[in-house]
Amino acid sequence: MADIPGRMIDPAPPEDPRAPRIAEPPTGGKVLVVDDQKNMRATTAILLRQAGHVVEEAEDGASATQRVQHESFDVVLTDLRMPTVDGMEVLRAVQQASPETQVIVMTAYGTIESAVEAIRRGAYDFLAKPFKESEVLLRVAKALEKRRLLGEVNLFAEEFRKRYGLEHIVGRSPAMREVLDRVLRVAPTDATVLVTGESGTGKELVARALHVTSRRSDKPFVPVNCAAITDTLLESELFGHARGAFTGATRARRGMFEEANGGTLFIDEIGETSPGFQAKLLRALQEGEIRRVGESSPVQVNVRIIAATNQDLRRAIAERRFREDLFYRLNVVPLRIPPLRERREDVPLLAAHFLQRFVQRTGSERVLTPEAVASLVAHDWPGNVRELENIIEQAAALCTGREIRAADVQIEARAAPAGGAGVTLADAVEDTERRAITAALARCGNDLGRVARDLGISGTTLWRKMKRLGIEAREHPPVTP
Repeated sequence: MADIPGRMIDPAPPEDPRAPRIAEPPTGGKVLVVDDQKNMRATTAILLRQAGHVVEEAEDGASATQRVQHESFDVVLTDLRMPTVDGMEVLRAVQQASPETQVIVMTAYGTIESAVEAIRRGAYDFLAKPFKESEVLLRVAKALEKRRLLGEVNLFAEEFRKRYGLEHIVGRSPAMREVLDRVLRVAPTDATVLVTGESGTGKELVARALHVTSRRSDKPFVPVNCAAITDTLLESELFGHARGAFTGATRARRGMFEEANGGTLFIDEIGETSPGFQAKLLRALQEGEIRRVGESSPVQVNVRIIAATNQDLRRAIAERRFREDLFYRLNVVPLRIPPLRERREDVPLLAAHFLQRFVQRTGSERVLTPEAVASLVAHDWPGNVRELENIIEQAAALCTGREIRAADVQIEARAAPAGGAGVTLADAVEDTERRAITAALARCGNDLGRVARDLGISGTTLWRKMKRLGIEAREHPPVTP
């Protein structure tokens, strides 16, 4: 063992009693020293305590990995070569438990390769034994400063996301940063926005963020899914109807345009509507007024329109399924949400986000192993964020222990159809919906009301999807996490 050379603390000069006393803010942090050699560990701990740090000691890597899971540290100073559980394992445990904690590895073997490998895996710095006391104090001080800066940045980011209604939009990739930047720029205006993207990318979350960030945030946000309502009912739902307008209309009813007056109307799956309905919607947008079904007098409305679709509307125009004039009325500000396969760096963040929601809801402790995360990142995610959420829920509910391993992440391989063609988007969406519904049935004990609330859809929509997908509730016994 190599001791730290030199004196532990330099003698302080005599204090002048006439000098004013200035209270200095505390600069120390909480440090964990990990070393299987007691003398080295104790000496380093004493040095750091004398420098104003709160120091804890771990006699080996195994105890260190246990402590970082239950305690918060600013800096972990760990020996690299230890029996059973080495410094690399300690580094990985710290990264899983607290990514902001800075790790400094110590090695007495003078091999730069091991230190470089540790830094490549995420360590902040390394120290070669024997080291001077000034050297270890400087490295710890710099690591502590980085830890504090990271904490400030994350605090700012959290406040920023909550302030602008973006706390549910998870992602740090350049593609998602561009989306969020565009949201913040267009939200204060009343411009109509057309949100496009594949099914499951989070188009409604973006629409809600646009509303919360706008001047209309204190007014209603009213969503309507055109795919879940027939054309006849859709007109009544949006514009309202007079008493006796049709069979069953026993009283007059306001439509969603009037419900959203002063606020935002989110028209989802706009591509599923018929050209006849599109003509009526276009008139409402142009005139700023609607007519209830069965009435002739117009009703003035003041709403901001955000529309969304997973279809290629330009192709639909070419095929005469969508009105070109309505497209240009809606496409004032286009906003494309990238599919998950184009922003794989967001997969670990999203997985952690969904897992945290599961833990908060169930009280069951779960963590993802690096191998499980790697398998998630490697997948193409045809069902996008919705599919990832379902996979995480399923893995968290069915795993046998605290850790979710790669084997627990049951991503089904999708066989290509005959002729060598790839799986269609419709097939992928159906597969994702089927697995999402079956997992929700298991979680909610086949209570269809709870399932609908859990999936964020109406009971009617759930029933229709189950009928279309051939799902029966009794086939899926409840699963206890």
